[in-house]
Amino acid sequence: MSGIYDLPPFRPAEGEFDPAWASLNSYECPEWYRDAKFGIWSHWDPQSVPERGDWYARNMYLQGSRQYNHHVKTYGHPSEFGYKDLCRLWTCQKWQPERLMDLYVRAGARYFVSLANHHDNFDCWNSRYQPWNAVNIGPKRDVVGTWARLARERGLRFGVTVHTTPGRTWSQFMPRYHACDTEGPKKGVPYDGRLTREDGKGQWWEGLDPQMLYGPPHTAQDLPDPGFVRQFLWRVDDLIRQYDVDLLYFDDALMWLVDVGVYLGMPDLAPQIAAHYYNLSIQKHGRNEAVLNIKDVYPRFAKAVVRDFEMKRCEALEPYPWQTDTSTGEWHYNVEQKYRTATNILHEIADVVSKNGNVLINVPLHADGSVDPEPERCLNDIGDWMRLNGEAIYGTRPWHVHGQQSVRFTTKGETLYAILLDWPQDGSAAIGALGRGEWGGSIREVSLLGCGPVAFERDAARLLVTLPRKQPCDHAWVLKLEGRWLTQVMP
Repeated sequence: MSGIYDLPPFRPAEGEFDPAWASLNSYECPEWYRDAKFGIWSHWDPQSVPERGDWYARNMYLQGSRQYNHHVKTYGHPSEFGYKDLCRLWTCQKWQPERLMDLYVRAGARYFVSLANHHDNFDCWNSRYQPWNAVNIGPKRDVVGTWARLARERGLRFGVTVHTTPGRTWSQFMPRYHACDTEGPKKGVPYDGRLTREDGKGQWWEGLDPQMLYGPPHTAQDLPDPGFVRQFLWRVDDLIRQYDVDLLYFDDALMWLVDVGVYLGMPDLAPQIAAHYYNLSIQKHGRNEAVLNIKDVYPRFAKAVVRDFEMKRCEALEPYPWQTDTSTGEWHYNVEQKYRTATNILHEIADVVSKNGNVLINVPLHADGSVDPEPERCLNDIGDWMRLNGEAIYGTRPWHVHGQQSVRFTTKGETLYAILLDWPQDGSAAIGALGRGEWGGSIREVSLLGCGPVAFERDAARLLVTLPRKQPCDHAWVLKLEGRWLTQVMP
């Protein structure tokens, strides 16, 4: 493992932040992110080629799994046709990134995030430190760079997600590349993780070393090779500097998982990455515009980064900004996936925003770069709703309670919004949290966005709003309250 693994030690950029939690806890989440609320993510790489769902690069080497069986039937045995060969098939021949970015803008996204690499260890950009990348193999173009240019041309902030962390890639994916069938006609035959540069003579991948994709042989219990860790840090630095990313996301845990007996998190790497990233942002912009998303963050680190929750959300109002990442379907495209509805997604956005969070939603693409009609219709429906009701989402801050039952609250300046997730059958919306006995604000006017002022009554127990017969939109409905002392905004 010579060459790129023989990199010098990585040293974080110096500046306002030191690579220590005591220093990083002075971080303040930038206002652009707190205002944006809604982002779209392209979780798209060579694992989309079989169109059989997430973690294909690992499970195609797991004998008996659904993805292994599909792979053997469709492409051949992984000792002969491995993941490296699948990377070559990711040609993106129907990818229309301009059209897709316009779709995402119409849907109301205020930031866009590109998958930079997944646990498979393949880089989707013009990577300086990983030759197995999208410019050299597959589409032969800089996927991340294309997304970055188009997002910024349309006024969106841009981010990247990094999944090739030393913990998860080294312990969960790479050992499978070096395994073999345990039964059947190919029992004991090593998978293609055994191959080296010397084996590539006369092959399509001549000149490339498969070990740079698959890593050296090791077990899941082995600690990551120091050279691989250095390479990981330099790859992250390459992303930050090439694309001036506004958001950097790691699909790994910020904790020590000692109970399982293996290294899975990145607690020792996160401080130096955070300090480096924040200091570079200050050097570039004169202030820290950087957002760092990490999963499973210990509460004592919650201010130093922006916590991310995969396919779940906080149950209560949080003191610091956070994010939930979710998808309209599965993470990587799956021909068997079921798509979520616009109603379901908009209800999640309202709930998360009311709790001081953001929503990042993936739209799975076919291997060729096209998108199915169903999620496209869903995005258009979300965009229609946002154009009418977005003032209750964008640029808002939480109220002193996030909601009750089927109502969610947000604030902006002196205005309080109540987002109704259900349309009352009797035509009257009763909101207990807005009764005089619960809260002392003075309400001058109540409007239904898309309709105008509506009649209301208020007593100690509730605010009772009379709604029109005709609904102004679908999915959810926003009451706008104006008056005095309406908002108690969290700092």
